[in-house]
Amino acid sequence: MLDPNFRRAVLFISAHTADDGALGVILNRPLEKQVSEMVTETPLNALEKVPVFFGGPVGRDRLIFASLEWKTGEGLKLNHNVDVEEANEKLGKDPNSVRAFIGYAGWGAGQLEAEMKQNAWVIRRPNRATMKLDRLPRLWYDIMRRLGPWFKLLAAAPDDPSLN
Repeated sequence: MLDPNFRRAVLFISAHTADDGALGVILNRPLEKQVSEMVTETPLNALEKVPVFFGGPVGRDRLIFASLEWKTGEGLKLNHNVDVEEANEKLGKDPNSVRAFIGYAGWGAGQLEAEMKQNAWVIRRPNRATMKLDRLPRLWYDIMRRLGPWFKLLAAAPDDPSLN
């Protein structure tokens, strides 16, 4: 992907319809900040220490909370725009269930499908082990290495191979 917003990014597509397009967030771009550094006017309680991630190029002017739920037989479900009260409640039950994002990724009707036909994206189902906070910064590399020798080589290549 040539767009720097998506270079070596792992996205989770949380909503998609042919008529409306798609919505998702980038999972592996921590901003090295916690919610307490981004928000001052609302009492955040347990949310103060939640790490903030760059979620995508759309809506960069707001912080959103999202909750992760593992549903039996369905896999991972990501709920966008969880309010502060609900996010605190979910965090109390599972410390790994809430993420904070600045921005999100969005595609118009047919746009993601066109990118898929161009092989711009590699599709994988998430698993619990890869979604742990400490693994997210290296998530793209970990996924690519498991896809086979060509992808492993691609993952190890520098951004500009001519500088190698």
